[in-house]
Parts: sequence; C-alpha cells; structure tokens
Amino acid sequence: MTRLLLLLVSISATLLVFGLWIPLKAVVAQELLEMAWAESQARQQETRPWPWADTWPVARLNLPELGDSMIVLAGGHGESLAFGPGQVLGSESGKGPLVIAGHRDTHFRQLQYLEPGNELKLQSRDGDWHSYQVLNIRVVDSRHEQIDTGTLGDNTLLLVTCYPFDSMNAGGPLRYVVEARAGKPVMRDQMQQTETVVGT
Repeated sequence: MTRLLLLLVSISATLLVFGLWIPLKAVVAQELLEMAWAESQARQQETRPWPWADTWPVARLNLPELGDSMIVLAGGHGESLAFGPGQVLGSESGKGPLVIAGHRDTHFRQLQYLEPGNELKLQSRDGDWHSYQVLNIRVVDSRHEQIDTGTLGDNTLLLVTCYPFDSMNAGGPLRYVVEARAGKPVMRDQMQQTETVVGT
C-alpha cells in the first residue's frame, strides 16, 4: 500500500513538473532576455541571452491597455517561441509589414483581450518606439486561407497565435490574427519626456 501511494505521488509530481515547465521557462527566460535586450541596445548589435541560444532579442512589444510588455525574438521556430514571441517577417528597424507569432498559452494569451482601437507599441533596437492601432481581429482557418503578407503595407503589424485560447490540443488549424496599423515613430527622447510628464 505504501509503495502504491509513493508511486501515485511520484507520478503526480512528474505530471505537475511537466505541466508547469513551459510557463515557468517562459517567465524565467524573459528576465534573461531583458538583460540581453538592454545590452543589444547599448552595443547596437545582436546579443544572445545565453551562450547556446539560437535566437536573440529584436524588439520590445508593449500592450499598454493590458499593462503587458515582452521581448520579441528573432525567428518563429519552436525553440525561440518557447521563450517569447518571435518575429517571423520584417526587419529590426521596425519597417513592415511585421509579423510576430507567439504561443496562446504564454506570451500571447493576452491577445484575446485586445479590441479594435487599442494601441500597441514596438520598440526597435535603436530605442525608437513605433505606435500601432489595432484595426481588426479575426480567426483564420489555415486549411482554407493563408495570411497574405504581400497585400499588407509597410506600416502593418500582425500578431498571430493559435486559437482557441482554451483548447487542450496543440497545433490546430485556427489562427487568431490581430492586425494593427502604424502611426508616426516616437523617438527615444520623446518617450522619456512623456513618461516624465505622466509620472509627475
């Protein structure tokens, strides 16, 4: 009886660790990515967050209405997406169209709360902030429709994640797509002045 109880406790603990592994890794990685982002801005070059990393920070994404901010990584392969959203299309200068993908159960879980008219901000490595306004949100079935980036303008930002948010099945065909359009870029000095005024 004691062995059976010990076996059940061991199995439960193992399942709990596996269930928490991805969210925990995503949170810890963001701290390391913050340091790499600060260094890449200071040196104006790619800075890997740890020596064996196959990705690096390329931008910071702010969702002001939701009080959320995250580091965006280069590429959209599975390993980089485990640590943060990945820029799969676009340049580091903030020129578009830009496409950023992320997991629905970690970094991009908040996308479900965005609404048309909400503001998004994207900071490039040079410190400039690019402001975007959400135009529309839609669900795309990848079996019947592809996201055509060729028709998007240079000032377009797409945030893409799997859908539905509460699904137990990973890798389904539905994608949740937030489309936003850019306004004028805000220079680093202007952003600091705005923060100072708001803080007083």
